[in-house]
Amino acid sequence: MSAALEQLCIETDACRACTLWQGRTNLVFGVGNPQARVLVVGEAPGAEEDAQGEPFVGRSGKLLTEMLEAAGLSREDVYIANILKCRPPDNRNPLPEEIQACTPWLREQTRIINPEFIVTVGNFATQFILKTDLGVTKLRGRIHVAGRFKVYPVFHPAYALRNRNTVLPQLEADFSALGKLLGA
Repeated sequence: MSAALEQLCIETDACRACTLWQGRTNLVFGVGNPQARVLVVGEAPGAEEDAQGEPFVGRSGKLLTEMLEAAGLSREDVYIANILKCRPPDNRNPLPEEIQACTPWLREQTRIINPEFIVTVGNFATQFILKTDLGVTKLRGRIHVAGRFKVYPVFHPAYALRNRNTVLPQLEADFSALGKLLGA
């Protein structure tokens, strides 16, 4: 981790801007290459992530790793973070005030990493990064622009795991296309 990310992690760990910190086991700050060309942004930590202090480590994380490999990437090539750094109770959806309280940390992570591409995973990340009410279903699989970043929305791996016959092939196709975009 770079010195700047390390300092930001310390500051994030001390955050009390919402009540989620009270129920966490670990802060789930983010992991990966601090000079990554690709920043993967998810919604919030789940139970496995909270237990291990790392994003996307459960079943969804295993699938994300497979999808990254399909794009010619490894977890070590990218940086992986979430909008929320603490797990919502019972894996419920993030509340607007929690997103508002936590997103300054993600903005600063993004500034430090300065990726070329941001892969938004699921609705919450996509809607926050692209400042839209449209869902990932309408936006997925193609490049959008947010400031200086190329944003590439994809379905959440958990959603793909629940919808193997319909969504999983689309997720695979999107990551395959991402690999081609990165090679360009």
